[in-house]
Amino acid sequence: MAILSLRDVSKRFGALTVAEAVSFDLAPGEALGIIGPNGAGKSTLFNLITGNLRPDKGSVSLDGRDITAETPMQRCASGIGRSFQIPQPFGHLSVYENLLVAARFGGGISAAEAPDYCMDLLRRTGLAALADRQAGGLPLLNRKRLELARAMATRPRVILLDEIAGGLTDAECGELVATIRDIHAEGTAILWIEHVLHALTAVVTRLMVLNFGRVLMIGVPDQVMAAPEVREIYLGIEA
Repeated sequence: MAILSLRDVSKRFGALTVAEAVSFDLAPGEALGIIGPNGAGKSTLFNLITGNLRPDKGSVSLDGRDITAETPMQRCASGIGRSFQIPQPFGHLSVYENLLVAARFGGGISAAEAPDYCMDLLRRTGLAALADRQAGGLPLLNRKRLELARAMATRPRVILLDEIAGGLTDAECGELVATIRDIHAEGTAILWIEHVLHALTAVVTRLMVLNFGRVLMIGVPDQVMAAPEVREIYLGIEA
């Protein structure tokens, strides 16, 4: 059984269709990448999965259970975690306090268990030395690390990554990808939107291409990127 399933999910804003009959399955422990041009509906799709938007049609299921009507908080408690394209930490709190909030209120972790759990996450994401640093003053790489750590603090079974490698140098990107690979190796399913293709393909085993809210193709990364329609639409190369 798929851990996450979308069936014919559609969303319109007036005359603008941002998702049209989107269907796919994410297997337990799988890493699926999502690519597409700007405005293709990628972040909208994440909002439909997390409950920040409700679809006009279709359904979202987690472990075979329909969660289409659930709130974002309920979906988080059920095991869907998310990072945002622009990191959104609680800037006035410390790095450790950011994780503690996520663990207690997003992951439902007990007050007794949460401190050790958060410190372990800080070590795994390379943030242990910055535990007491105010989150609002972190440089970009560490803000991205914190965004990943906060999502993981909710104990997700599925984690949604929204352009988490964007804006990083190649070296910084490599460090972050190594952490994501470790998380994936531990069994967490990953759905990852990314324009930095070498980062994405270092982790995912399938790619899904979105264009104008529609699924253009799903398949093995090399085959997808070699497809004429993908090269034309995504890369701007005439077929």
